[in-house]
Amino acid sequence: MEYSKHNIFSRIKNSDNYYIVNLLSGQADVLDPETADQYKRGALSEPEAFAEKGYLVNPAEEQKRYRLKYLDFLEEREASEVQLFFVPTYACNFACPYCYQEGYGHQQSMADTATVDAFFAYVDGYFANRQKYITVFGGEPLLPGEKAEALVSSLIDGANSRGLGLAFVTNGYTLSDYVPRLAKGTIREIQVTLDGVGDVHDRRRPHRGGGSTFETIVKGIDDALAAGLPINLRVVVDKENFDGLIDLARFAIDKGWTRHPLFKTQLGRNYELHYCQENQHRLYDRLSMYEDVYALALESPEFLEFHRPAFSISRFLFDNGELPDPLFDSCPGTKTEWAFDYTGHVFSCTATVGKPDEALGTFYPEVSLDQERIDEWDERDITSIEKCTGCELRLACGGGCASVAKNATGKVLAPDCRPVKELLELGISLYGRNVD
Repeated sequence: MEYSKHNIFSRIKNSDNYYIVNLLSGQADVLDPETADQYKRGALSEPEAFAEKGYLVNPAEEQKRYRLKYLDFLEEREASEVQLFFVPTYACNFACPYCYQEGYGHQQSMADTATVDAFFAYVDGYFANRQKYITVFGGEPLLPGEKAEALVSSLIDGANSRGLGLAFVTNGYTLSDYVPRLAKGTIREIQVTLDGVGDVHDRRRPHRGGGSTFETIVKGIDDALAAGLPINLRVVVDKENFDGLIDLARFAIDKGWTRHPLFKTQLGRNYELHYCQENQHRLYDRLSMYEDVYALALESPEFLEFHRPAFSISRFLFDNGELPDPLFDSCPGTKTEWAFDYTGHVFSCTATVGKPDEALGTFYPEVSLDQERIDEWDERDITSIEKCTGCELRLACGGGCASVAKNATGKVLAPDCRPVKELLELGISLYGRNVD
């Protein structure tokens, strides 16, 4: 018997206790300092208890379990719902200084009827036997004007005729005007970004023509919720606006948004994706951002009413009383996610969409796919990434984002490593405070 290759073990933040987590066996425990010391020394006083939970294993038997779990994962993924992103335009009425699409230039063109028809024809043919929904992305998909409004209506009509749900990713500036139109579709969610309250938001997300955007977006959120449209409020976080997070949380609480059943939140880290940002000093790495979020939640517990960070698998564990299934792949590109734009190109995901050298083919004016490049994306998981082999974190990390890995290394089959162990230290500390 030997320790499992999938044990994740570390000291809990601000505690003398340790945690041990094993996603393959589905077990998690808090260890007191004495037991943790025994574990570190390989001198367990009760090895039977560790063997029963899969922390101490027969390696051959564990490898069999690993293979079976992997087959279960592949089967479940094959049956999973597919998210299809469609970009009707890269034009935008905002001038956000951190926008990763700024490097594409200000493309003002917009999808026409032929492109939309070709998109739906491709969806009908290539995803005929999959559960799916469409997310309308940009640029800004909800631009003002008759042409943009007619385009959104055609997307809603096309989705409705196929019984498909829709989501929209918008800056929210014209949301109030679009609510009656959106209400005609089956809307899964509308993602809107607020980066703070008042001036904090307005400095980061200004209108291209000048002027405040905060109050207009807030009204749009109110109107959408009143019409029964789900809102996913996103905050793009860096060191410039982090101190305003608690003000935004209190604003949302006071508005009653956090108590609304159709309201949820997410934190998005501002980071370099395709192009270098001028003010790199304001960017967080993944861990340092969540270290600050952890400190904020301890200092101002009401923040957790606004947003409960995942801290890797910590929140899932405490919310559900069990671990999630092992994660053999955290990149949905070409498996459960595809992206399409108004130029007729096909991409793996939202992180690559619009980047000409990342196109995997076309759906218009003709269907032409680079199957070799698609296969490379499709085959990527922790079993095909050499550097993931033997990593005890791999079933919680899943290899990370393929696009980020490719930007860093030039290879899709490379890892985008996540600080899983450190995030668990924070999350178990935060969410386990009131657990007996």
